[in-house]
Amino acid sequence: MLFPEVAQGAAPGLDALRTACDLAVAGLGAAGADRLYVVGRGPEERRHGSGAGGDLRDFGVDVRVGPEPGVLDLAATTGRWLAGRSGLVPDGYLEVPSDTVPGRALELGAELAGEGERVVLLVMGDGSARRAEHSPGYVDERAIPYDDAVAEALAKADTSHLAGLDPATARDLMVAGRPAWQVLAGAAGDRAPTGDLLAYEAPYGVGYFVAAWAL
Repeated sequence: MLFPEVAQGAAPGLDALRTACDLAVAGLGAAGADRLYVVGRGPEERRHGSGAGGDLRDFGVDVRVGPEPGVLDLAATTGRWLAGRSGLVPDGYLEVPSDTVPGRALELGAELAGEGERVVLLVMGDGSARRAEHSPGYVDERAIPYDDAVAEALAKADTSHLAGLDPATARDLMVAGRPAWQVLAGAAGDRAPTGDLLAYEAPYGVGYFVAAWAL
């Protein structure tokens, strides 16, 4: 829904969220990093190079992102689109499936962090889709407290909380972002980043977060 072409008449309702996304991505561009990777959920664990792109054909709109549309899943496609809004071209993409165990996600994050002297990550992931009656999934009373705790962890750059998220609970609550957040925690490692929560909304019954971390 971040794409105006998909949101259509409802697009202005997400302007503040897009602005927060742009602010976070601009911060990545100003970090002076030598590598920018996009991390997000996908159908299987896979890496893509900088030329990979995606499209929104599954959503009934002819929007193509990047020179090789049809390669990236939705999360990475959205990441590439957001990066492009700030004039950035990611150096690569990591897609992780929803059944990725925490240990593997942490390991992947550490690997990404080691691929350059200064690496930045654009991590894509939604919160629960079971927050309210108009959510995609049936309401679960655990959903909002779960998202609230994730929002707090993102605000405080609490890598321990993210690393400890349970895959089964995330699956029950239809939380798409869990494996990608754990890649982020793995990339931070034993360092102590600072966090800034720029947005936390649920306009369509799905938890959306925008945060910026710095080391």
